[in-house]
Amino acid sequence: MSDINFQPTCDLKAIRARAQMYAQIRHFFADREVLEVETPVLSQAGVTDVHLASVQAQRHVNGQKQTHYLQTSPEFAMKRLLASGSGPIYQICKVFRDDEHGRKHNSEFTMLEWYRPGFSLKDLMFEVTDLLNVTLKQRFGELRPTILSYKHAFMDRLDLNPLQANLQDLKDCCRRVGLSLDLGDDRLGYIDLLFSHFVEPSLGFDTPVFLTDFPPEMASLAKTRVDDDGELVAARFELYIEGLELANAYDELIDAEVLRSRFAADNAERASLGLHVMPIDEYLLAALPHMTECSGIALGIDRLLMIATEQMKLEKVISFPAALS
Repeated sequence: MSDINFQPTCDLKAIRARAQMYAQIRHFFADREVLEVETPVLSQAGVTDVHLASVQAQRHVNGQKQTHYLQTSPEFAMKRLLASGSGPIYQICKVFRDDEHGRKHNSEFTMLEWYRPGFSLKDLMFEVTDLLNVTLKQRFGELRPTILSYKHAFMDRLDLNPLQANLQDLKDCCRRVGLSLDLGDDRLGYIDLLFSHFVEPSLGFDTPVFLTDFPPEMASLAKTRVDDDGELVAARFELYIEGLELANAYDELIDAEVLRSRFAADNAERASLGLHVMPIDEYLLAALPHMTECSGIALGIDRLLMIATEQMKLEKVISFPAALS
């Protein structure tokens, strides 16, 4: 008899909680006439973001062996549907990010992503709040999230404006708080290091927090705007509960030329770091001019389940993590 432990890392209660949450989400969007869609998991193009690693797969298309990529998000394909006139849409799907494992990570996880043509980011915050008050009601009752800018969260905790700080300012701040990691000239790396150690862990304990107005270099596929202080920021927000990032939302960039230049800049940085240069999704760029103004959001269902069931490890809400699958 084999002594291999074949059993799931979560219990039956967590499996039932997941099924209940899926039903709640589907009912929530059906009531709002948001259409559930399904798009391919594999694509010939991949995400160019330097901080994300796509899982590669080999498959034959029309007899030709090709390298394709498992999606890190269904974003590109869903935007093609939006550009084709789908109206508001959502999807519950598996996404993949290579070599991401730990208490809060697994290289395969479940994402809820939805898009709202005509919605502002504030409109989307209201809808996210309504969804939280359905999926987390049993634990928290009514939730009333607060809004906090990335800049002010940084200044409150580290007395430093990340939008204005130069490389030396950031290195001095790291030294002051006892972080000795040498990141060379990577200014954004230092910002992220300080954020992950001293800002993120404190967010969302009294009430959920919508963290807004990120540094413009972190815009990714979001628009940029000028904040109330006259500083350029990324028009996006993230949702935090109990120090855990649950969702990432954009005022979606629909300028194909600007996005093409961002993809090219990402790939140039990838090349300089010795990373795989990713093929750009020309279908997405062709679709963008046909998209209307839109806000979109990706929410990690596994992490939402962690909050709902008061679990500290992702493996307690998924059946089989990567190491056991």
